[in-house]
Amino acid sequence: MSYSYFCTCPRGLEAPLAEELAEIAEKSTSLNIHAQAQGGVHCSGTLEDGWLINLHSRIASRVLLRIAQGAYRNEDDIYNLALAQQWENWFDVDCTIRIDVTAVKSPLKSISFTTLKIKDAVVDHFRNRFGKRPSIDTKTPDVHIVAFLNPSHVTLYLDTSGESLFKRGWRTKKGDAPLRENLAAGLLRAAGWKPGMVLFDPMCGSGTILAEAAQILAGIPPGINRRFAFEKFTGFDAKKWETMKQAVKPRPLPAEPTLFGSDISGDMIAMARHNMATANVPVDIPLKQIEAQEVQPPSDTPGIILTNPPYGERIGVRGDRTKEADDMATLFYSALGSTLKQRFPGWKVFLFTADLDVPKMLRLKESRKTPFFNGAIECRLFRFDMISGSNRRKSSQPDSPQETASPE
Repeated sequence: MSYSYFCTCPRGLEAPLAEELAEIAEKSTSLNIHAQAQGGVHCSGTLEDGWLINLHSRIASRVLLRIAQGAYRNEDDIYNLALAQQWENWFDVDCTIRIDVTAVKSPLKSISFTTLKIKDAVVDHFRNRFGKRPSIDTKTPDVHIVAFLNPSHVTLYLDTSGESLFKRGWRTKKGDAPLRENLAAGLLRAAGWKPGMVLFDPMCGSGTILAEAAQILAGIPPGINRRFAFEKFTGFDAKKWETMKQAVKPRPLPAEPTLFGSDISGDMIAMARHNMATANVPVDIPLKQIEAQEVQPPSDTPGIILTNPPYGERIGVRGDRTKEADDMATLFYSALGSTLKQRFPGWKVFLFTADLDVPKMLRLKESRKTPFFNGAIECRLFRFDMISGSNRRKSSQPDSPQETASPE
């Protein structure tokens, strides 16, 4: 039997997620990828295809299984739709539940009241059928029911993932404003990095980008060491699930390191090493304590620099900072820009930041800027091609519209 799924993701990663899902679909004869939508991608397949996505997707946040869809004019219409569903086919009355509702241009006045009506419908369905009702657990529920409202229709989903998929089950230590794992994976894909290519993160922090790259390099699925909500669904076949996990084949590892990192903070380097060990990363990742503006190419082969700079505000805007912080950021980026121009010819540099003035401070002209969201904060992934003489901003006209970007 085929079911409809909606795989959610951070805004801006819909296209990379669709590309990744198409690759996952190559492992299945029944998984089909459909349209992208804001915040995710629609697809369809068997229940086992839902397991497959949960196991292999690095970019998705959740895999939602559609249970029902219908038109509504008021909260009672939504209550009746939820009441009519055969919830017992999916989970037992002894399971704890949580309800969440999101809405876009819904005419209903209260999302909280709508959430309460869906909860009442699910509880009433079980009470009417079995004389018992499931309990509510808003923190660690066995079953998570999600409703989405547009102006005219409501869709009810079961969350097959449980905890958000960015939680790989390995990171126990993190720095300030850490990059989520699925966003890091999406940035790697957007940067065009592939296993075997040299990757350097000169401001690696707790090592999220490098850990994601290392697991991709080794062929370790992101969901191999965690639990999922679908394991508590009625009729879950644990043997089939174990067979799916055992079918994963690791990739051969390169003889020489291709992943490199550094950070100004010794504490961050220690944290990154701890996280690599917890993630069972089987590749050697040389990590060095050094200021980013002092780094040298870690490899004779030009590769990709991908980093999320922590200087200034990592997840803020320049207007929220003091003049002193702005001056420090300008000095730092100016020195970093000189280092990149002088020492990294042939490299492609990607900086992920919410600060739109970064190219100006670097005195480099970006060849591409891609919008992404880090939570609710709008960010950019800036790409700079380190080709001598082709990407320096004109000193007299730093924002000259006539200056073109470096060629792709």
